[in-house]
Amino acid sequence: MTFVKTVVSATLAVALSAGFAFADAHSTANPMVGGAEMFAKKDIVSNAVNSADHTTLVAAVQAAGLVETLQSDGPFTVFAPVNAAFEALPAGTVDTLLMPENKDTLTKVLTSHVVAGNWSAADIIAAARKSPDGFYNFNAVSGDALSAQVKGSKVYIFDESGNAALVTIADVKQSNGVIHVINKVLLPK
Repeated sequence: MTFVKTVVSATLAVALSAGFAFADAHSTANPMVGGAEMFAKKDIVSNAVNSADHTTLVAAVQAAGLVETLQSDGPFTVFAPVNAAFEALPAGTVDTLLMPENKDTLTKVLTSHVVAGNWSAADIIAAARKSPDGFYNFNAVSGDALSAQVKGSKVYIFDESGNAALVTIADVKQSNGVIHVINKVLLPK
Protein backbone atom coordinates (compact mmCIF):
# COMPACT_ATOMS: atom_id res chain seq x y z
CA MET A 1 0.00 0.00 0.00
CA THR A 2 2.83 2.42 0.74
CA PHE A 3 4.31 1.74 -2.72
CA VAL A 4 0.99 2.71 -4.34
CA LYS A 5 0.74 5.83 -2.15
CA THR A 6 4.30 6.78 -3.07
CA VAL A 7 3.66 6.33 -6.80
CA VAL A 8 0.37 8.26 -6.62
CA SER A 9 1.98 11.03 -4.55
CA ALA A 10 4.94 11.27 -6.91
CA THR A 11 2.67 11.30 -9.96
CA LEU A 12 0.46 13.96 -8.40
CA ALA A 13 3.48 16.08 -7.49
CA VAL A 14 4.87 15.87 -11.02
CA ALA A 15 1.47 16.67 -12.54
CA LEU A 16 0.93 19.64 -10.24
CA SER A 17 4.39 21.07 -10.80
CA ALA A 18 3.99 20.63 -14.56
CA GLY A 19 0.62 22.36 -14.38
CA PHE A 20 2.05 25.29 -12.42
CA ALA A 21 5.00 25.51 -14.80
CA PHE A 22 2.59 25.56 -17.76
CA ALA A 23 0.45 28.22 -16.12
CA ASP A 24 3.51 30.34 -15.27
CA ALA A 25 4.92 30.03 -18.77
CA HIS A 26 1.65 31.00 -20.44
CA SER A 27 0.23 33.57 -18.05
CA THR A 28 2.84 36.17 -19.00
CA ALA A 29 3.20 35.23 -22.66
CA ASN A 30 1.48 37.26 -25.34
CA PRO A 31 -1.18 35.56 -27.43
CA MET A 32 -0.43 34.55 -30.99
CA VAL A 33 -1.91 36.98 -33.51
CA GLY A 34 -2.35 36.16 -37.17
CA GLY A 35 -0.28 33.02 -36.76
CA ALA A 36 2.70 34.95 -35.37
CA GLU A 37 4.18 35.29 -31.94
CA MET A 38 3.90 38.79 -30.53
CA PHE A 39 6.80 40.06 -28.42
CA ALA A 40 6.27 42.43 -25.49
CA LYS A 41 9.73 43.89 -26.10
CA LYS A 42 8.87 44.97 -29.66
CA ASP A 43 6.87 48.06 -30.61
CA ILE A 44 3.39 48.03 -32.12
CA VAL A 45 4.51 48.21 -35.76
CA SER A 46 7.32 45.68 -35.38
CA ASN A 47 4.82 43.13 -34.08
CA ALA A 48 1.93 44.01 -36.42
CA VAL A 49 4.01 43.43 -39.57
CA ASN A 50 4.31 39.76 -38.58
CA SER A 51 0.55 39.17 -38.25
CA ALA A 52 -1.03 37.59 -41.33
CA ASP A 53 -4.36 39.00 -40.07
CA HIS A 54 -3.19 42.61 -40.16
CA THR A 55 -1.62 43.10 -43.60
CA THR A 56 -4.25 45.65 -44.63
CA LEU A 57 -3.84 47.60 -41.39
CA VAL A 58 -0.05 47.64 -41.79
CA ALA A 59 -0.35 48.82 -45.41
CA ALA A 60 -2.72 51.57 -44.28
CA VAL A 61 -0.40 52.67 -41.44
CA GLN A 62 2.46 52.86 -43.95
CA ALA A 63 0.37 54.80 -46.49
CA ALA A 64 -0.73 57.27 -43.81
CA GLY A 65 2.85 57.84 -42.66
CA LEU A 66 2.09 56.67 -39.11
CA VAL A 67 4.87 54.09 -38.77
CA GLU A 68 7.25 56.36 -36.84
CA THR A 69 4.46 57.54 -34.55
CA LEU A 70 3.43 53.98 -33.67
CA GLN A 71 7.07 53.04 -33.12
CA SER A 72 7.60 55.93 -30.68
CA ASP A 73 7.50 55.58 -26.89
CA GLY A 74 3.75 56.08 -26.54
CA PRO A 75 2.20 54.46 -24.70
CA PHE A 76 -0.65 53.70 -27.06
CA THR A 77 -3.66 51.42 -26.92
CA VAL A 78 -4.50 50.25 -30.43
CA PHE A 79 -7.76 48.60 -31.44
CA ALA A 80 -6.44 46.69 -34.46
CA PRO A 81 -8.98 45.58 -37.09
CA VAL A 82 -8.24 42.32 -38.89
CA ASN A 83 -8.11 42.04 -42.69
CA ALA A 84 -11.68 40.67 -42.75
CA ALA A 85 -12.89 43.87 -41.07
CA PHE A 86 -11.46 45.94 -43.93
CA GLU A 87 -12.88 43.49 -46.48
CA ALA A 88 -16.34 44.00 -44.96
CA LEU A 89 -16.28 47.71 -45.85
CA PRO A 90 -18.12 48.73 -49.03
CA ALA A 91 -16.31 47.72 -52.22
CA GLY A 92 -13.50 50.09 -53.14
CA THR A 93 -13.29 51.78 -49.73
CA VAL A 94 -9.84 50.49 -48.82
CA ASP A 95 -8.39 51.21 -52.27
CA THR A 96 -9.81 54.73 -52.14
CA LEU A 97 -8.43 55.37 -48.63
CA LEU A 98 -4.97 54.18 -49.70
CA MET A 99 -4.75 56.75 -52.50
CA PRO A 100 -2.20 59.50 -51.72
CA GLU A 101 -4.82 62.23 -52.16
CA ASN A 102 -6.88 60.63 -49.34
CA LYS A 103 -4.05 60.49 -46.80
CA ASP A 104 -5.80 62.90 -44.37
CA THR A 105 -8.97 60.80 -44.36
CA LEU A 106 -6.97 57.59 -43.95
CA THR A 107 -5.05 59.13 -41.05
CA LYS A 108 -8.33 60.15 -39.39
CA VAL A 109 -9.73 56.62 -39.74
CA LEU A 110 -6.56 54.99 -38.40
CA THR A 111 -6.09 57.37 -35.47
CA SER A 112 -9.68 56.72 -34.44
CA HIS A 113 -8.36 53.26 -33.45
CA VAL A 114 -5.61 54.63 -31.19
CA VAL A 115 -5.98 55.82 -27.60
CA ALA A 116 -3.29 57.52 -25.56
CA GLY A 117 -2.15 55.36 -22.65
CA ASN A 118 -1.77 51.69 -21.91
CA TRP A 119 -5.33 50.40 -21.38
CA SER A 120 -5.58 46.71 -20.55
CA ALA A 121 -8.82 44.82 -21.06
CA ALA A 122 -9.21 44.74 -17.27
CA ASP A 123 -8.93 48.56 -17.16
CA ILE A 124 -11.53 48.97 -19.89
CA ILE A 125 -13.89 46.42 -18.31
CA ALA A 126 -13.59 48.05 -14.87
CA ALA A 127 -14.31 51.51 -16.31
CA ALA A 128 -17.36 50.24 -18.24
CA ARG A 129 -18.76 48.42 -15.22
CA LYS A 130 -18.39 51.53 -13.04
CA SER A 131 -20.43 53.59 -15.48
CA PRO A 132 -24.13 53.98 -14.66
CA ASP A 133 -25.14 53.19 -18.25
CA GLY A 134 -22.59 50.40 -18.75
CA PHE A 135 -20.58 52.37 -21.32
CA TYR A 136 -17.09 53.71 -20.75
CA ASN A 137 -16.68 56.80 -22.95
CA PHE A 138 -13.23 57.95 -24.04
CA ASN A 139 -11.50 59.68 -26.94
CA ALA A 140 -9.19 58.37 -29.61
CA VAL A 141 -6.10 60.41 -30.50
CA SER A 142 -8.05 61.60 -33.55
CA GLY A 143 -10.45 63.34 -31.14
CA ASP A 144 -13.25 60.95 -32.05
CA ALA A 145 -15.46 59.54 -29.33
CA LEU A 146 -15.28 55.83 -28.54
CA SER A 147 -17.21 53.78 -26.01
CA ALA A 148 -16.63 50.39 -24.46
CA GLN A 149 -19.32 48.05 -23.21
CA VAL A 150 -19.09 44.63 -21.58
CA LYS A 151 -21.72 42.04 -22.54
CA GLY A 152 -21.20 38.82 -20.61
CA SER A 153 -17.52 38.02 -21.06
CA LYS A 154 -17.16 40.02 -24.29
CA VAL A 155 -15.87 43.56 -24.72
CA TYR A 156 -17.21 45.75 -27.51
CA ILE A 157 -15.78 49.05 -28.73
CA PHE A 158 -18.27 51.45 -30.33
CA ASP A 159 -17.44 54.22 -32.78
CA GLU A 160 -19.28 57.56 -32.98
CA SER A 161 -21.95 56.10 -35.24
CA GLY A 162 -22.76 53.35 -32.75
CA ASN A 163 -21.12 50.55 -34.75
CA ALA A 164 -19.72 47.87 -32.45
CA ALA A 165 -16.44 45.99 -32.84
CA LEU A 166 -15.82 42.88 -30.76
CA VAL A 167 -12.44 42.55 -29.08
CA THR A 168 -11.38 39.10 -30.28
CA ILE A 169 -7.87 39.05 -28.78
CA ALA A 170 -7.12 41.30 -25.81
CA ASP A 171 -3.97 42.46 -24.10
CA VAL A 172 -1.29 41.89 -26.71
CA LYS A 173 1.47 43.69 -24.85
CA GLN A 174 3.95 45.86 -26.75
CA SER A 175 7.02 47.82 -25.66
CA ASN A 176 5.05 51.02 -26.29
CA GLY A 177 1.54 50.01 -25.30
CA VAL A 178 -1.02 47.31 -25.97
CA ILE A 179 -3.03 45.99 -28.91
CA HIS A 180 -6.58 44.68 -28.74
CA VAL A 181 -7.57 42.88 -31.94
CA ILE A 182 -11.07 43.78 -33.17
CA ASN A 183 -13.38 42.37 -35.84
CA LYS A 184 -14.67 45.65 -37.35
CA VAL A 185 -13.23 48.94 -38.56
CA LEU A 186 -14.16 51.88 -36.33
CA LEU A 187 -15.30 54.82 -38.46
CA PRO A 188 -15.29 58.46 -37.44
CA LYS A 189 -18.33 60.57 -38.31
